[in-house]
This record gives sequence, C-alpha cells and structure tokens, in this order.
Amino acid sequence: MLKNIIALVLFLLVPLAVGFLGSFVTISNIPTWYAGLNKPFFNPPNWLFGPAWTFLYITMGIAAFLVWKSEPSSARNTALIFFGIQLLLNAIWTPIFFGAHMLLLAFFELVLLWVFILLTIVKFSTVSLPAAWLLAPYVLWVSFASVLNFSVWWLNR
Repeated sequence: MLKNIIALVLFLLVPLAVGFLGSFVTISNIPTWYAGLNKPFFNPPNWLFGPAWTFLYITMGIAAFLVWKSEPSSARNTALIFFGIQLLLNAIWTPIFFGAHMLLLAFFELVLLWVFILLTIVKFSTVSLPAAWLLAPYVLWVSFASVLNFSVWWLNR
C-alpha cells in the first residue's frame, strides 16, 4: 500500500514538475512578448492556462500510475516509454514558443506531441482503459492549442 502511495505521488510530481519548470519561461514572457502578439478571437484568457495545465498534468500522472500499477508486461513498459516521450515533447514546446519565440517550429513540435499523445493513448488502452480515457482531455486541449499556436503564428508572421 505504501509503495503505491509513493509511486502515485512520484507519478503526479513528474508531470507537475514539467509544468512548473515551463512556467518560469512562460510567466516572464506573458506580460511582455506574448502580450504584444496578435491573437485570434478564441484565445482564452491568460489565467485559464495555469489551472487547465495543472488539471492535465494531474490526470497524466494518474494515468501513468494506473499503467505502472498494472501487471508487468512488455505492453506496460512500451506504454510508459511512449508516455515519457510525449512528456519530453510537452516540456520542449514551452522553451520553443515562449523562450525562443519560434512560433512555427513550436507548432510543428506541438503536432509531433499530439501524435505521441495519441500513440500513448493507444498504448495505454492495451494496458488500462481508464488510463487511456484520462488522457482524452489532454489530447483535446493539445488539439485546441495546436490551432491556437498556428493562428498566433499566422497573425504575427
């Protein structure tokens, strides 16, 4: 029981740490660079991004924990590898977009992230359907974020 609690906490902390580290680049650029960009009419208010990503990082951590907790197998290991890849891609987007201000490259990186989220969902579904469904809001949000990213690039090219 204690092993599962510790594992759950670790699986929650890893995605939250990715978001926390990315927030340093994001927060310093929102009132300056990002505020000066042209944005589409559907751009959400800035305050929404923090709670949305926090929710998504928590659901990602729970999903990964459910997969980890399942019976050891090559499918489980593969699913967790795909989870790690998509989490790395998630971490890379923020420095590209907010740090380097490379909007088009950030869009293509986001598309790659989207593909790996879908692959992770497929891999998770072979191990734990609840884990796969927990990633549904994440892929939907990244779908929206991709359209938003592209639109911001288009309006500021």
